[in-house]
Amino acid sequence: MKTAFEIRRAEAADAAALLEYLKIIGGETENLSFGPEGVPLSVEAEASYLRNQERSADNVQYLAEADGEIIGTASLNRKGGRARHRGEFGISLKRAWWGCGASSALTEAILAFARENGFAQLDLEVRSDNTRAIRLYERYGFRKLCTFPAFFRMGGRDIDFDLMVLPLPEAGERGNA
Repeated sequence: MKTAFEIRRAEAADAAALLEYLKIIGGETENLSFGPEGVPLSVEAEASYLRNQERSADNVQYLAEADGEIIGTASLNRKGGRARHRGEFGISLKRAWWGCGASSALTEAILAFARENGFAQLDLEVRSDNTRAIRLYERYGFRKLCTFPAFFRMGGRDIDFDLMVLPLPEAGERGNA
């Protein structure tokens, strides 16, 4: 049986651990835009990014932790300008923790943040063959809009992605939802 996990908002002090987590997760799955190299950010740049999010109503990153170790993360970033009512959602979880409820808990934290901060719509991109993730998103009301052919190219083969969207009720509609 797995240890219990907790969900909390990421802080600047999490930068080094988060970058290490991204290298691990990038090596465990081909569902992300990066591999085992992680993301090309220094610890200082990641800390600055997280510091700017700490009190933001536009961007957030949550961590799932077990025994002080990052096992998953989810983020929501508000788009700009005329698309300001929309946010882009992303989530990842270490393979050993798939099926333990952490992805659902992270998704629920993101949805609560989105509702509290006036997002009207969330969108995400998911590999068309990632049925496990698609089922999670559908359980929370996301629906497929379209497929992007050849969204990734890996090892000489094209990988399609689906664009999914979740409309959120306006503040005045919440009681009727």
